[in-house]
Amino acid sequence: MVDKTVVPTSTVWDKAVVASAFQEAGVKPSHLATLYKHLVKHPEAAWEDVPSLPRAAVQLLNERFTHLTTSVLHCQTSSAADTTKLLLKLQNGMQIEAVIMHYNTTASAREVDEDASATDDVASTSGRSHTAGHQRATLCVSSQVGCIMGCTFCATGTMGLKGDLSAGEILEQLVHAQRVTPIRNVVFMGMGEPMNNYDQVVSAVHMMIDPQIFALRRSAVTISTVGVIPRMLQMVTDLPGVSLALSLHAPTQELRKTIVPSAKAYPLDKLMAAVDRYHMQTRQKVFVEYVMLARVNDSEEQAHQLGALLQGRAVVLNLIPWNPVYSPEFEFEAPGPKRTDLFQGIVRQYGVHCTVRQEKGQDISGACGQLVVQHASSLGCSNGTHRDMEDMMPHRSEPATTLVAS
Repeated sequence: MVDKTVVPTSTVWDKAVVASAFQEAGVKPSHLATLYKHLVKHPEAAWEDVPSLPRAAVQLLNERFTHLTTSVLHCQTSSAADTTKLLLKLQNGMQIEAVIMHYNTTASAREVDEDASATDDVASTSGRSHTAGHQRATLCVSSQVGCIMGCTFCATGTMGLKGDLSAGEILEQLVHAQRVTPIRNVVFMGMGEPMNNYDQVVSAVHMMIDPQIFALRRSAVTISTVGVIPRMLQMVTDLPGVSLALSLHAPTQELRKTIVPSAKAYPLDKLMAAVDRYHMQTRQKVFVEYVMLARVNDSEEQAHQLGALLQGRAVVLNLIPWNPVYSPEFEFEAPGPKRTDLFQGIVRQYGVHCTVRQEKGQDISGACGQLVVQHASSLGCSNGTHRDMEDMMPHRSEPATTLVAS
């Protein structure tokens, strides 16, 4: 946690803390690259086993750092083996969760003619097409314990904000997940508002995309926000090439401020202007998430309003039928499939690329956060499991962006 409790031991995955400690001890910065390159391949390696690591660095690591400050309390995989949920305990006893979504297109590949193009089946956010038929995994990570934004349909919002995660605690979710399966994509769609823990999120992402550490493609990391406009625009400079997702959930300001309280601070017109500016500066499409609440934001009129709002904008809309949270505080319902299909069809009339989120892991409470509800009497993250970002994004060319070295 950041500035919330006294941490008895620091995680080695807080690179800035390790770098500062190395500097104080007179250890050359070049040894950081050696350390992390080795740890990614051997996460439990003794410090003494890291090649060429000087004695002063080994002594420092032994005295002040540990491999992991979080522990896995529970790991559960769905019967379909397409979702794995990790319940993690922090040093201060609080709990967070991470969700791994597994995607397997090998079966469908056998049905695809060898001469057919696969780019419509499996499209990458980077614009690189992949041969149909492969396996991949996307990890949904948390950035905070709880959330202060208070979205009325979100379980995390009922918690309030308990604390921010450090960059190391964010990265440890990836380290734990890599023990389950190789991770290709990371989405910040778990507990918390990433933009409200911006510095730690940016530090974690830099390590994720560092070619000498986790080596994820920039576009394979997606940060989701309810619309903290200054941070959205700051991403352009701080995280070029990293994907942005906007939790919209309503087509009008009047409705949005009733279900997304932060809309009062960041009105819809200014939010959409920020989306336009983001695209203008990055040439990247923005993912737009829309949780569908029966009789709240799923009417035909609202579909037309949403289509008109997004028409001509560089976005990919993802409709998310609300996934019930088992708490008496929530009285929402999900629209039926016919209602969802009708809504999608109307939006598409406006030329908006629109998908419907695929549900996974229903037998293990597929909505992020339910595992925490069941095991810790605290509430979790965003509603619904995720359609993979690679399949949401239409084929496009990589923007001509000058990448900043991590």
